[in-house]
Amino acid sequence: MFQFKQTGDWKNRKYSFFTIAVILFWLKTYIAYKIEFNLGIDNGLQKFLLLINPISSALLFFGFALLFRKKVQFTVMLITNFVLSFLLYANIVYYRFFNDFITVPVLMQTKTNAGQLGDSALSLMSFMDVFYFTDTILLAVLAVKAYGKFKETGKRSFRLAMLFAVTTFLFNLGLAEKDRPQLLTRSFDRVYLVKYLGAYNFTIYDAVQNIKSSSQRALADSSDITEIENYRNANYNEPNPKYFGKAKGMNVIYISLESLQSFIIDYKLDGQEVTPFLNSLTRDPNTFYFKNVFHQTSQGKTSDAEFLMENSLYPMSQGAVFINKAQNTFHATPAILKGYGYNSAVFHGNYKTFWNRNVMYKALGYDRFFDAEYYTMKEEDTKNYGMKDKPFFKESIPLLKTLKQPFYTKFITLSNHFPFEMDEEDTDFPAGTTGNDVVDHYFQSANYMDQAIEQFFNDLKAAGLYDNTMVVMYGDHYGISENHNAAMSQVVGEEITPFKNAQLQRVPLFIHVPGVKAVQDDSFGGQIDVRPTMLHLLGIDTKDFLEFGSDLLSPQHHQVVSFRNGDFVSPKLTQVNEKCYDTTTGELVEDGTMCAENAERVKTELQMSDEIVLKDLLRFYTPNGYKPINPNDYEYIKEDVPVEDTQE
Repeated sequence: MFQFKQTGDWKNRKYSFFTIAVILFWLKTYIAYKIEFNLGIDNGLQKFLLLINPISSALLFFGFALLFRKKVQFTVMLITNFVLSFLLYANIVYYRFFNDFITVPVLMQTKTNAGQLGDSALSLMSFMDVFYFTDTILLAVLAVKAYGKFKETGKRSFRLAMLFAVTTFLFNLGLAEKDRPQLLTRSFDRVYLVKYLGAYNFTIYDAVQNIKSSSQRALADSSDITEIENYRNANYNEPNPKYFGKAKGMNVIYISLESLQSFIIDYKLDGQEVTPFLNSLTRDPNTFYFKNVFHQTSQGKTSDAEFLMENSLYPMSQGAVFINKAQNTFHATPAILKGYGYNSAVFHGNYKTFWNRNVMYKALGYDRFFDAEYYTMKEEDTKNYGMKDKPFFKESIPLLKTLKQPFYTKFITLSNHFPFEMDEEDTDFPAGTTGNDVVDHYFQSANYMDQAIEQFFNDLKAAGLYDNTMVVMYGDHYGISENHNAAMSQVVGEEITPFKNAQLQRVPLFIHVPGVKAVQDDSFGGQIDVRPTMLHLLGIDTKDFLEFGSDLLSPQHHQVVSFRNGDFVSPKLTQVNEKCYDTTTGELVEDGTMCAENAERVKTELQMSDEIVLKDLLRFYTPNGYKPINPNDYEYIKEDVPVEDTQE
């Protein structure tokens, strides 16, 4: 970076104080990363990125001091160092309590969050923490002793520092994108951003995202909701009286079937059913099975599926609502059901910060969040992003039994996750023979998930919960991407064209309602349609809610399924890349304008949904009978959970 010609004249070098400030701050930050934060470093590249990511921030912030005259530079650098050190230490204390990093909304709610820490704040601090301000003290001493002995710097020095800062950051970002593609656009988790880019760069990123979000929100007013409300009223579909209220008063369990696509249902490999239990549910007299439901997720993948299921709104085209709009007002299912006496909880064998769930679930109105802190997380029971499905479900049952009925809950599975490789002791099911490891292992992991689901159903029966519980299971998004279409063509027995690829986006949807005579439904639908379907089964009419889904069981159900990119599928026509196909034959339609009407409807709904999300318009609208929730009423801090059955 900046070097000295002779060690004896270091005080006379132009950049000496600046260089010392940068080096001390860099080393302190790196040490803090290593001893204070659990960042999940998995490989050599991540270790290297963790080492270098404080450098660009140090160069950037200390570099601004070079704009000032020498007498002021020392003061500006000391103030900069103290402010950054305080931010680092605040993150350390906050992480010790919440296992999370401070965001701009947290800083803006200082009073609330300070209250959450309460009397525990002092216990989170240690006398040894003075280390995080040691470089500030050293720089102050050095500034006093060497005052007047450092050479003057000018604007050229500032430009040089900025050049080094930008170059270092771009180098850092390039390596980070190699290890974690779409890091900034998908931004899975704050831990990921800190691990790859650093705590200070994360703060800058978070501030930019919040400024962008705030500007969209600030320009909105209540009149923006009128057109959307009128559209919703004109397109509302009445529930089917045959099924409306058939599950009234029942518990509800959602199960997110990680990466499960519909082609695997009833598929046989070497004469063996891959998913025998799920296959049996397609023929079960108490299970609604929808074989033409498509996932509608975008970059947010699993979190997008959750958002669709809970709100019947479309995900964002870039980024994820869970990350970028978690401070919004929502009228989500858990909040709706509070008005009907339901308690709500999420069960997930990963840590609560992943996909910003510990923030987003508050906005959705979830009462409890049982994350990895509630599970044993034994090494043999974990893989990929958390708990394997079998131990996850097994350990969840005692937690589930502590909930007061009726309850609304969600279970997020993890085992059937890319790249689908299984531990040898977890499966004896054969792998595929396409020669593509991802596709071949998919059969094994899907089979493992199927066994875990069957185990869970049996445990519900043993716990006495089965007969009064509606279970909704859905594939959250595709598991096998277009990159593996050559191997997938062997699986499905035909070439995978763009049209065929669109058809492969089907995901299974099961709604199991004990005691209710169900049907296998051929209607085309999307994940956005699940909420109104489920609520109508509970006897709750959705006509007053601003949503874009419609009841799959309604005779009036609209069967055009929108994709986030503007394409769509329907029983008659499919649009892919602005080309119109006959859904039955897969052939291009000569008159391409035949898709125009549906395409326009899709465009309208996507735009209106974006208006709601980007401008936070639901704050201007309260449905009849709905009691708004306050996210500040919820906090997901681990507490002791009794294992005995406390149901009422």
